[in-house]
Amino acid sequence: MTRPNIWQLKPYSSARDEYQGIAASVFLDANENPYNNPNNRYPDPMQWELKKNLSKLKGVAPEHIFLGNGSDEAIDLVFRAFCEPRVDNVVAIEPTYGMYLVAAEINDVEYRKVLLDEHFQFTAEKMLEAADEHTKAMFLCTPNNPTGNDLNRKEIVKLLNAFDGLVIVDEAYNDFSEEPSFLTRLDEFPNLVVLQTFSKAWGCAAIRLGMAFASPDIIGIFNKIKYPYNVNQLTQQQAMEMLHRHYEKQRWVEVLKEERNRLESEFAALHCVQQVFPSNANFFLVRVTNAVHIYNYLVGEGIIVRNRHAVTLCGNCLRITVGTRAENEALLEALRKYGK
Repeated sequence: MTRPNIWQLKPYSSARDEYQGIAASVFLDANENPYNNPNNRYPDPMQWELKKNLSKLKGVAPEHIFLGNGSDEAIDLVFRAFCEPRVDNVVAIEPTYGMYLVAAEINDVEYRKVLLDEHFQFTAEKMLEAADEHTKAMFLCTPNNPTGNDLNRKEIVKLLNAFDGLVIVDEAYNDFSEEPSFLTRLDEFPNLVVLQTFSKAWGCAAIRLGMAFASPDIIGIFNKIKYPYNVNQLTQQQAMEMLHRHYEKQRWVEVLKEERNRLESEFAALHCVQQVFPSNANFFLVRVTNAVHIYNYLVGEGIIVRNRHAVTLCGNCLRITVGTRAENEALLEALRKYGK
């Protein structure tokens, strides 16, 4: 499946890639400034220490892990590695995370949309009907953004079994769901790529660290074409600290799930809300009487939500991220006053 030029590519070899041996104390190989330790040194280009610690938590061997500048880097690499511009195409559900389309357009790859049904669900059959011999990948976000629901697991498995190309399962919000991760099935499906992130449940959106899990063959291709030092040392250090605090992360998740459930109930009683869609994420989608007007009203109150009115199937919908109890109460109070 790999593009011929990528398959034949000789990757850039950095100084830290070439040095393999006993511990050293004098580094004169990378044209670094010898002062301002430790930030004067290039980071580990393959992030091995972080991957080893992540491996213990995820139950996945380090060779199955790619780390990038957010999940967006891994999304982009799928196109750069496997999709020939103006020849190949990808298929994705609609509506979903917007970066799949952006990455396709940047890489000049046709992007085919398969509309979700009235329950925001998909079928493997419709995805396959949209594919042809030039379809290299299919994108599924579960829980989906912006709809918040888990996609049908049986249909995902059907797609993995029936499609010869890559199936990318984006699990950015999986920590907030009761569904198990697809990480446990990596060995079963060599065409499976699972995306996760430190931005959501881990509370680390600022450090920009995304994870891709796949077969060593796919990870090897990603590593071949990524930029040499794509994850900086400060990000690696902060991620290591967070992995040691994984119990705190789990506590955050439980609090946010409780708040999500409470907010869904409170929203159902608001006069400006027409429908609350069930969510398995740290956000939920609501259909309101006038999304544009209510969004602008909330901005005036100093409260920012996401207006999804222009998104397919999301007419007059707002996407609400679950905040702290105080933030959520401020939102509810503002909406109770709306229209009075």
